[in-house]
Amino acid sequence: MPDSFANSARLVRLSTLADRPPPAAPRVALRRLDSLWFQVAGTVCNLACTHCFISCSPGNRSFGFLDYDTVLRALAESQSLGVKEYYFTGGEPFLHPRLPDMLAATLAIGPATVLTNGTLLSDKAVAALARMRDASIYSLELRVSIDGPDAPSNDRIRGAGAFARAIEGVRRLVAAGFLPIVTMAQTWDDADATAVYQQMRQALLSVDYARPRIKLLPALRIGAEALRSRGYLDVERVTPAMMEQFDATALLCATGRIVSDRGVHVCPILIEEPDALLAPTLGEGARADFGLGHQACYTCWLHGAICANAGAAAPETPAGRAVAAAAAPSGAPMVGSG
Repeated sequence: MPDSFANSARLVRLSTLADRPPPAAPRVALRRLDSLWFQVAGTVCNLACTHCFISCSPGNRSFGFLDYDTVLRALAESQSLGVKEYYFTGGEPFLHPRLPDMLAATLAIGPATVLTNGTLLSDKAVAALARMRDASIYSLELRVSIDGPDAPSNDRIRGAGAFARAIEGVRRLVAAGFLPIVTMAQTWDDADATAVYQQMRQALLSVDYARPRIKLLPALRIGAEALRSRGYLDVERVTPAMMEQFDATALLCATGRIVSDRGVHVCPILIEEPDALLAPTLGEGARADFGLGHQACYTCWLHGAICANAGAAAPETPAGRAVAAAAAPSGAPMVGSG
């Protein structure tokens, strides 16, 4: 079973108190460009999930589709910058009519991952993905977002019928030889985490996924999630003291960048923030550092690069919660509280 939610927290000296103004945000430079992300579908999605941190929906056009030539230019530039893996996200990537062409171009130079809600994975789409996978020396991964282990729990977040369609998408992927990563954003109490994990495992076993890969994600309390549950508290922010003795390469902003139809941003979580838009080109974006002044940065500090494939998390243990409690700022609640 994967590691606990809390295991990314570091026991460091903290100086921020609830009754003091926050200090200047620590800045993080790009250490190496390991991963390149594409906001390929912008904020357009066939679902309107109530926890989406950038509030994607069928009608949200604040970010548009990436055009094919933009992706090709970024791929070409990435080769001289040492990129090791590529991610396609949205919105819902399978809404983009040229996603197959983009994936084919990517798989010619490196491994690719598509983050999807799984509801558009028809037999035809999965067969095309399998052909691309088999034609490349690099891996093609699919990450399918399912936020509850059954229809009632998932569909109250993702909409009526979403669970059945996503599970069917997973079944098709497995039948085609894929081992999809099923991601679940936490909307349950910590005490229920083990039960939720086991229930999801059983749901995946029921569609012949013999050794399911499940990645539990902490809540990002921005966008729709801030309205669904709560936003961040004042003390939930990264301080300079918290970065002492902390390995910054655990943060995506130190090892990755994302391309949208507006330019190059620091990470997928903060694309709506004006200061997260770093530059028009990948080379310029790779040279820019970034201040961890957004409260979503606190979640990444606690849990590491939650967007990437590595570091799947599992239900918290009492010991894990004790470690995180020692590291968290005074007054900050633990994952799942509230």
